[in-house]
Amino acid sequence: MYSQEINIFKHTDFDLKGPVKSCLVITDYGKEEFEFNEAGLLTKAITRYNDDDYDITIYRYAKEELKEKRFENYRDGVFDRNTSIANIYTIDTTANKKITEKIVSYNKEFLDQYEYYYDEDDKLVKITRTSTDGIDETLVEYSSVKGEQITSYFLNSVLLKTVKTKETKSNTNTTRKIKLVTDFLDGEPNTAKEEIFNTKNKLISETKMVFDKKANKLVPKEIKTYTYNEAGMLIELRTKIGQGVSLKKYVYQFDNTKSGNWVKQIITPDNTYTTRKIKYFEAN
Repeated sequence: MYSQEINIFKHTDFDLKGPVKSCLVITDYGKEEFEFNEAGLLTKAITRYNDDDYDITIYRYAKEELKEKRFENYRDGVFDRNTSIANIYTIDTTANKKITEKIVSYNKEFLDQYEYYYDEDDKLVKITRTSTDGIDETLVEYSSVKGEQITSYFLNSVLLKTVKTKETKSNTNTTRKIKLVTDFLDGEPNTAKEEIFNTKNKLISETKMVFDKKANKLVPKEIKTYTYNEAGMLIELRTKIGQGVSLKKYVYQFDNTKSGNWVKQIITPDNTYTTRKIKYFEAN
């Protein structure tokens, strides 16, 4: 595995709008709970498998910068210290920004350390990982070719991933963004995913590909096509695998607030459903 960039989640990442304080999601496999601060940042996430088995992730910030992330596991209603970990972040801005992430167990055992280096434009350019196995270095390089923006990740000088993005215009003069992420194995293409977004930045197509050594190219394995209504809600998902095609349709019920969040999602023809109980911050 190569080093990952630091992600900060907001309520919009969970298809939520407005001053959401908490959201309880009920599915057929269990419950998920999300809590947010008034800036919309995720502060707590709980995955409940049953009443006694659940995982809690806690996020703490300083001026919207992530300072701490804790993973706490509970089994049979008892806190499991052996499998719970803490990620502690420190930020150094004396020169170009550097973020240090230390990962320790609740038993105070050192697990990993990551250092994230940024350039003068606040773009990530290097990640170093220090563990009991030694030190690994991921370099991030940026380039542009004929209007296509390319980000390349190298682990210990070996190419691991490229992210290519570009914008195109159709005959109707509408703009689409195309993003192609290619993962490499031993420096050679292995798998890829192409995503196409519409003018509202909604995902309208997703194609998963694998590298065919005989044809010496990436070939589609799975194609998903997304359709939205005028309000930007997903209403149809078409999936093609080989010659087979499946179709799912989505129906929603909404709450009575100005934010207009959905509180029930029904998927046909499976007739599965997800319900959400949403609480909002009170207006000052």
